[in-house]
Amino acid sequence: MLDGGSGVDIFPLSMLLRMEIGTRRIRPNNVCVRYFDGIKRDTLGEIDLILTIGPVDFEVTFQVLDMGTSYNFLLGRPWIHAAGAVPSTLHQMVKFEDKDQEIVVHREDEQSIYRDPSIPCLEAIEGSEHTVYPIF
Repeated sequence: MLDGGSGVDIFPLSMLLRMEIGTRRIRPNNVCVRYFDGIKRDTLGEIDLILTIGPVDFEVTFQVLDMGTSYNFLLGRPWIHAAGAVPSTLHQMVKFEDKDQEIVVHREDEQSIYRDPSIPCLEAIEGSEHTVYPIF
């Protein structure tokens, strides 16, 4: 999920455990976030993960939270600005440039974008004007 209003990139602890990523990789920090319900809570720490979005790898520092969510992770302003991305919630897509090529990523998909040998890579879907890559 992309959230242009979020000031952090969020990774729920439950997803971290489900993906069998060791919690020992979580670095302690002093970050406090305000949940969607307005309540402030401390993070468990932060973790750096490599995400493959379209044909591009991004190293993203996520704040790890022990919370129930309806999404796998949240890419907020830190990732959006680092990628130079333009998200559109209305159109369920995000655009960014890489090597003078426009990358367009559409809607949710069942495939994972976490770069791990045990998780399949994204397959490109050829579009008429540009290549379209699914994201979840």
